[in-house]
Amino acid sequence: MTAVEKNLAIKVRGLHKGFGSASTRIEVLHGIELDALFGEILMLVGPSGCGKTTLLTLIAGLLDPDSGTIEVFGSEIDTMSARAKTTFRRENIGFVFQQFNLIPTLTAAENAAVPLFIKDVPRREAVKRGAEMLDKVGLGRRAHAIPTNLSGGEQQRVAIARALISQPRLLICDEPTASLDGETGESVMQTIREAGLADQRCIIIVTHDNRIFHYGDRIARMVDGRILSVEKTTATVKAH
Repeated sequence: MTAVEKNLAIKVRGLHKGFGSASTRIEVLHGIELDALFGEILMLVGPSGCGKTTLLTLIAGLLDPDSGTIEVFGSEIDTMSARAKTTFRRENIGFVFQQFNLIPTLTAAENAAVPLFIKDVPRREAVKRGAEMLDKVGLGRRAHAIPTNLSGGEQQRVAIARALISQPRLLICDEPTASLDGETGESVMQTIREAGLADQRCIIIVTHDNRIFHYGDRIARMVDGRILSVEKTTATVKAH
């Protein structure tokens, strides 16, 4: 095994995915080849409809590919059973989706703590840690608010806190700064880098927000279901 292979967190080879059948079938991904490394933020950028979110969903094992292979931390997630995928995600992956998927009857701190509830962390301790993570994303004062009393940007920060709270090895973010102003977006991205990135972790971010491109270590550009290029950034922001 080469040094590069040892540093691979994600390995995608020959990935194809389409939806529908016969005359209505739409091919979304066309033979995707992509690596993501330990200790990096990889950004996926490209026009709407080019397949970025579909690729993220496949890497997370939420969809099955039509063909090709997906290795996450050396495990072939595309060949796992549904139960094994669920366990793997719970133990290894944090998500920030465009739809925040907050539970309306829970407070912000409780929503942030949901991954800990699933892992049977005692409720009081879990909610305390949820409030602490909210503070890290600048939302500590809103810990007791329910989602309907939060703005879109505030809900997005709760979703980010929820994704980070269990310190996942892989953090997958779909437009994490879409609802945020520039200053808050910068703060959230710094939090994502500091809290979510380490030598044995990896972050993949889909974004249209060129204000945060400098937080990426590499940028993969997608067009029409294909990776057009992968390039290193020239002004990466490092964690303090």
